Amino acid sequence: MDWRFFIWTLLCLSRPGVEALNVDIPEDLYEFARGDNITLPCNFKPSIKPSLIIITWSAEAEAAGAKEKLILTHYSSTAVTDISPPYEGRASLDVDVDQGKANLKLSSIKMEDNKVFECRVQIPRDDEGKPVDTAKLVVLVAPSVPICAVEGKKEYGQNINLTCKSEEGSPPPTYKWQGRDVRNMPRVPDPRTTDKDGILSLYNISKDTSGYYICTSSNKIRSAQCNITLAVMPPTMNLGSTGTIIGIVAGVIGLIAIIVIVYCCRRKKKKKQQDAEYAMGVREDEYHDKEEAKNGESRHPDGQEDPVDIRDRREERSERNYDDRQSDYDDRRSDYDDRRDRRRDYDDRRSDYDDRRSDYDDRRSDYDDRRSDYDDRRDRYDEPYNRRDDRGRRDHYDDRRYDEPYDDRESSRPRVPANKPPKKDYDD
Repeated sequence: MDWRFFIWTLLCLSRPGVEALNVDIPEDLYEFARGDNITLPCNFKPSIKPSLIIITWSAEAEAAGAKEKLILTHYSSTAVTDISPPYEGRASLDVDVDQGKANLKLSSIKMEDNKVFECRVQIPRDDEGKPVDTAKLVVLVAPSVPICAVEGKKEYGQNINLTCKSEEGSPPPTYKWQGRDVRNMPRVPDPRTTDKDGILSLYNISKDTSGYYICTSSNKIRSAQCNITLAVMPPTMNLGSTGTIIGIVAGVIGLIAIIVIVYCCRRKKKKKQQDAEYAMGVREDEYHDKEEAKNGESRHPDGQEDPVDIRDRREERSERNYDDRQSDYDDRRSDYDDRRDRRRDYDDRRSDYDDRRSDYDDRRSDYDDRRSDYDDRRDRYDEPYNRRDDRGRRDHYDDRRYDEPYDDRESSRPRVPANKPPKKDYDD
């Protein structure tokens, strides 16, 4: 019985006109620009007249091991098409069962649509043949303007990389570097230089490596460029190191300035305090430490030793207390020396003042001598005038004294008697 069924099946398959289900997408690869509205064709041919056809479109999973992403499902019996939420408003099905057409339409395609799409047709009792077919969709995107950068130190003898990368581009763009020297002439690449995946590696760079470098990112849509200027400097001219050194020097100078300011402020405060003490009449002998009593001697005038003095003397023999007292004594001694120096300075200024005072007195005496000499000469000058005999001029002066407007006086003046002797002239 089993052998007869097997032979009958072979005869049915070899019989002309008996066919199996066949689903076909004409092309294996479709390329469209981003934002286009596209159609992915799918044709099917059943082997029997179907009463029910289920057509399904799906996309490959985004992660390995995940399920395919369902786009839509169409049921021919009810002419209903269920569309998955991620594709609502973007996907639709152009279906014709009689002609065996089940085309997928997508609007405004984007980079996320770079996937493998699958068309599957299910017909009850017609599962032999090829019920599914796939095609890859490539969304073409022009490369974005690449970003050029330098990795490494731009110093003599260093190895550096020039990088070039476009953020987007489909199919993935290819990169090519071109170099020009400082004279804008094409550069002959060094044999050790490598250019791979947008990374240009330069080895043992020198001054001749400086120049202008251009990177071109391109795919089948179009290309974009970026450029970078490379200036190779000696290690001593590194701007970062120079800035660090300048910062350290500035910090040291600032610290020294702060120390000087603090020191000057303390000195000024101390000087004001010392001047105030000096103005209040502090005597130098107040800053002398009292001389300690020598061994075997008592500080009391009667020669008796006080128990307190004995205890103090024992404590002073301690090395630590002695060092503290000695340090305190040195500080006060230094303070006393400073005051003594200021006292000497005051004495010097006082002496200078006395000298100038004496000089002033000498000049005053000289001035008095010259004044006396002047008075003597004035007396000698007036003596000839008092002795001259020109009585006529004197009489004329006397007459002029009693002219107008003094005529009234002349009338009221008593007359000189005629027998009165004349006025004696003492100048004779």
